[in-house]
Amino acid sequence: MCSRNAIRARYDAFGKSNRGWLTAMSSLRLHFWSIAGTLIAFLASLWINQEVFTHTSFVRGVNWIFLPSGVRLLSTLLVGFDGALGLLLAGLITDFLYWFPHDPVRAIAGALLGSLAPYLVYRFALEYFDLRASLTNLTPKRLLVLAVAYSGANTLFHHLWFALAGTTKNWFESFFTMFVGDLAGALIILYVMKALLALLPKQPGNSRVSNGMFSIQLALNSAYANQFATKATWPRSAAVHDPGVGLHGRAGAKKL
Repeated sequence: MCSRNAIRARYDAFGKSNRGWLTAMSSLRLHFWSIAGTLIAFLASLWINQEVFTHTSFVRGVNWIFLPSGVRLLSTLLVGFDGALGLLLAGLITDFLYWFPHDPVRAIAGALLGSLAPYLVYRFALEYFDLRASLTNLTPKRLLVLAVAYSGANTLFHHLWFALAGTTKNWFESFFTMFVGDLAGALIILYVMKALLALLPKQPGNSRVSNGMFSIQLALNSAYANQFATKATWPRSAAVHDPGVGLHGRAGAKKL
C-alpha cells in the first residue's frame, strides 16, 4: 500500500513538473511570437510608408506621415515589453541596413530612442488608463492622448540627440515635421486597428471565419497577459488569468 502511494505521489509530482515545463515553453513561444510579430509589422509598415508616402519626406528618416510610428505605439500597447524588444530589433535592422549604414552610433541611438518612447507611453497607459488587452478600454480620446504623448516624446528624444550630435541644422522645422508625421502615423494605425479589434468576436462561432477571428482575439489576449505571467508577486493575479480585467483594477483610473 505504501509502495502504491509512493508511486502515485511520484507520478503526481512528475505531472506537476511536466505541466510547469509545458507552461514555461508556451510562455516562451508567446514571447517569441510577440517579438517576431512586432518586428515583421514594423518592417512591413516601413515598406508601405516608403512606397506610398515617399514624397512626404522632409529629410532622410523624417516624414510628414510615418506609419511605423503607429506600429511602434500599437505594438507596445498590445504586447508591452515584448513589443519594445521587437521594435529595438527592427530599429537596429533598418538603421544599420537602410537608414544609416555608415553611422553605427546614430543607428544604435535611433533604435534605442525609437523603442524607448512607445514603451514609456505604454507604462503611462498602464498607470493612468488601466490599460487592458486588445485596447478594449481605450476610448478615441484616450488614443489621441497617447498618440500625442508618444509623438512628443519620440520627437523630443530624437532631436535632443540630433542637437548633441550636431546633425540637424533646421532643428525646429525638423522637430515640427517629425512630430506631425509621428502623430499622423500613430492616429491612422491606432484608429484603424481599434476599429478592427472591436470587430473580433468575444466567443467562438459556428463558421471557420468566426473561429479564426476569435483565435486572433484569444492570441492577442494571451500575449498581453503573458507579460505578467512570471510575476509571482503581482497583487492582482486575476488580471493575469482574465485578460479582460484591468491590470491594476483601480477604480480611480482616470476617465477620458
